[in-house]
Amino acid sequence: MSDAPHIPVLLDEVLDALAIAPGETHVDGTFGAGGYTRAMLGRGAKVIAFDRDPDAIANGQALVAAESGLTLVHREFSGLDQALDARVDGVVLDIGVSSMQLDQAERGFSFQGDGPLDMRMAQAGESAADFLNTADEAAIADVLYHYGEEPRSRRVAQAIVAARPLTRTGELAAVVRRALGYRPHDKKDPATRTFQAIRIHVNRELDELADGLAAAERALKPGGRLAVVTFHSLEDRMVKRFFRERAGQMPGGSRHLPEQAAARAPSFAHVGKAVRAGEVELARNPRARSATLRFATRTESPAWSAGKGRAPGGELSQELGV
Repeated sequence: MSDAPHIPVLLDEVLDALAIAPGETHVDGTFGAGGYTRAMLGRGAKVIAFDRDPDAIANGQALVAAESGLTLVHREFSGLDQALDARVDGVVLDIGVSSMQLDQAERGFSFQGDGPLDMRMAQAGESAADFLNTADEAAIADVLYHYGEEPRSRRVAQAIVAARPLTRTGELAAVVRRALGYRPHDKKDPATRTFQAIRIHVNRELDELADGLAAAERALKPGGRLAVVTFHSLEDRMVKRFFRERAGQMPGGSRHLPEQAAARAPSFAHVGKAVRAGEVELARNPRARSATLRFATRTESPAWSAGKGRAPGGELSQELGV
């Protein structure tokens, strides 16, 4: 693993948000190919990096051997606070699927190359094929609508059920294209939203994000920095809401919507404005086009969440605004 298979997005902006000082301890919650971790080590930080993908853990062992300041943990980032011996100075989370996973057809994340209909980041548990071949039509439609924002989710779900069993990414893509209509010169493949939705469902990505934000809140020292990079509106909406809520920036009650709970002391402050890639980065790294960075600084107040669980704000559907 001498060279990272992909370029980490918004790298300079993430490093600025973390404001690393030599000797500090920082967490990379999504190690992937190690891009952020390398840069953090280069700034003099000790890094504890997490990943649930066993391939990422295996590929990262060479870097562990070369860097005495790196600890690599095979675990979901939603439990990062439980794996730490002490609170840390910074946490970065790069949400979503990695370029390594997308580029490997055998992992089944993309329709760009035909492969098994898998999509599991941890390579364990229910696969995409398991879900699509056993769930009822309504459940599939709900996943496509909420996680893929697919406006014709019922039509796609009906087509999927009619075509079962499905075992290959190419089969699923063909079913969706037939259901929605597809011309090769179309700007966006109609299968994109369906693949995103199923991947999010199989990996519990939005639940993992909610739990990971709360875990980072518990893990950070006063003055510690949390930086989160997202790649679509569902994730960004959750992160924006989390920071606004924890910083005490949510709207107050009204005669139509009374106060729901007593005010808590803000656990985050100095919430930065959303940062997106500039033209120079977009030219060298097209993946950055959909990336959004949000960041904030931990206060001395207690964490709002005492243990692993859904982030405050209600049911997941409420957090998504659906």
